[in-house]
Amino acid sequence: MNVIATATVTAAGLAAAAALAGAALPPRARAVTAGVCTAALGAAALAAGTAALGGRRWSASLPGLLPPAGIHLAVDALSGLFMAVAGAVVLAVAVYGIGYAAGHGPHGIASRGAQAVLPVFALALVLVPAAASVSTFLLLWETMALTSLLLVLAGHRAGSPARQAAVRAAGIWYAAMTHLGFVLLLAGLALFAAGAGGETFTALRAGAAGMPPLARGAVFTLVAAACASKAGAVPLHPWLPRAHPEAPGNVSALMSAAMVNLGVYGIVRTGFDLLGGGPRWWWLLVLGAGALSAVYGVLQAAVASDLKRLLSYSTSENLGLALVGVGAAGLFHATGNRAAASLALAAALLHIVNHAAFKALLFCAAGSVLRATGVRDLDRMGGLRARMPATTAFFAVAALGAVALPPGNGFFGEWLLLQSMIHGLAVPGVFTAIVLPLAVAVIALSAGLAAAVFVKALGVGFFARPRSAPAAEAVESPPTMLAGMGLLAAACAALALVPGLLGDGLSRAVAAAGLADGRPLTGGALGVRLDRLAASLSPLWVACALTAALAAVSALTRLTARRRRRGNARLWDCGGGAPTARMSYTATSFAEPLQRVFDDVLAPEQDVNVTPISESAYLVERVRYQRRVPDRIEHRLYRPFLDAVTGLGRASRRLASGSVHLYLGYGFFGLVALLLALAVGA
Repeated sequence: MNVIATATVTAAGLAAAAALAGAALPPRARAVTAGVCTAALGAAALAAGTAALGGRRWSASLPGLLPPAGIHLAVDALSGLFMAVAGAVVLAVAVYGIGYAAGHGPHGIASRGAQAVLPVFALALVLVPAAASVSTFLLLWETMALTSLLLVLAGHRAGSPARQAAVRAAGIWYAAMTHLGFVLLLAGLALFAAGAGGETFTALRAGAAGMPPLARGAVFTLVAAACASKAGAVPLHPWLPRAHPEAPGNVSALMSAAMVNLGVYGIVRTGFDLLGGGPRWWWLLVLGAGALSAVYGVLQAAVASDLKRLLSYSTSENLGLALVGVGAAGLFHATGNRAAASLALAAALLHIVNHAAFKALLFCAAGSVLRATGVRDLDRMGGLRARMPATTAFFAVAALGAVALPPGNGFFGEWLLLQSMIHGLAVPGVFTAIVLPLAVAVIALSAGLAAAVFVKALGVGFFARPRSAPAAEAVESPPTMLAGMGLLAAACAALALVPGLLGDGLSRAVAAAGLADGRPLTGGALGVRLDRLAASLSPLWVACALTAALAAVSALTRLTARRRRRGNARLWDCGGGAPTARMSYTATSFAEPLQRVFDDVLAPEQDVNVTPISESAYLVERVRYQRRVPDRIEHRLYRPFLDAVTGLGRASRRLASGSVHLYLGYGFFGLVALLLALAVGA
């Protein structure tokens, strides 16, 4: 039996076993048994994806499972890449989740319902890339959406009333946005199947060339919009900074490191593989959405003081960079430069792999902090380096990857993305001459702002003095949580030092997408060379050189500090004493300069409320200052629509007067209108 088939069937069986264990076992055994089975599910998916990246293929049709169309599955290298990423994330997060669930009551992630739903969500994550028909893809996509919605709402009965209200609001936003995306996806794929004369992916590939250009463009636009919403791309992102922070820590990691990737997968599979590429305007839309997401996401992350909200906007930024790579690949493909297209798509896929590793670790570390302190506000944190040293170290490893600087694992993907843009400038045409320099500027700007974001998160949240009692009394996470984070940290280190090991797999994934002109990457573990280009890089040697340089600088700094301490030992401190927590930077004050620079984009809101004493209006009792940075796109695009719908709903209450005669009149006139419509149509 094919190894991919064996691993896939094993994953399905383990998901069923984990769901039964979560629903039936007592509380103490529930988390351990379900967690172990879910981790084994992830390992099976990782094995299947790795085999596909190695060149194996597998397909299966099960007509009896979903009549009349049946279930159709197929795994190639492109599917295998996303299966392997999802499987690796599920494996590490499931181990982490065993200890994480132990710290929550019966109404949170440790409840029977949540423990039974989590393995189903994990199985949907690894099977969506294996879908090979429209009905199968839609079934798995909706299963993924519904199970993740239930997990976001897992804590809706736990915590304070304000916390419960926030969870319910996040659930409503997520349900509305994800099902709007599902409607768009259903419309696009139904139109595709109707035009191609079949619903299997094989039939779609064969019939795509015969479809009119207008129909092809409509299919791509609808599917791309639906998938961009799942990826958290601006302006379809408002659900993401709500749902991810309110979800439990392990669910946030799965959603942000695995689920959002499938939005990019849907665009690549549909645009390149099934439709065979398209005109430049398709890919300009994708590239523009990616650039907007990258800049807007990192700006919102820069001014956020909620740690999980900061990480959520960082997800929007990084998926935006991946969409920039996909859009550039489509532009190069439309102009006939397949080598540049292959390189850009390989860069986008590699960035997705790297982002999955460091973002899962970031959310797991944030979940550990929230579990230990009950605090998400960076302004109330601090001092965690001494209280939670292992969690701090893991967060630092992931943050190094997120800022795209060596030796972090995010560096090589963004370097490769920049190389694809720079070498793509040789492609003739006005579009590339204008768009690609702007794309390079977007990548550079997002990387620079990301460095400020994670310096703020790490410095203020972990290295500063504690600003609240929960932060001062925090305790380190249990061993299972540390083990899960350790697996993710090891993955970050491997991707940072030896990314060349992914070269062959990435080349096969790019070829499976339909860009089979040569291998984008060549090389081994120590170095990587770009195909047909002079650029090459050895991340391992870069890391060694930086380590030696940092060691030298550290030794010199310690020597200088020792001499200064000797010279200042006899000086008077002027009565100043040791600094307190109130003297150090907060997350809000750290972001203030950036907020002022991008004031026109962010449009912050501030309010000063002065309360005088009752005896005199000239004497002030209290001054209250509030400043917040709302999501401007949500405020300008969604809020007017929601207000109009709310007003329409309130006005429609007048129609429900309680009169039976009025209701009969509604029915009569409705029937007359229906008959008239049928008569006109006939």
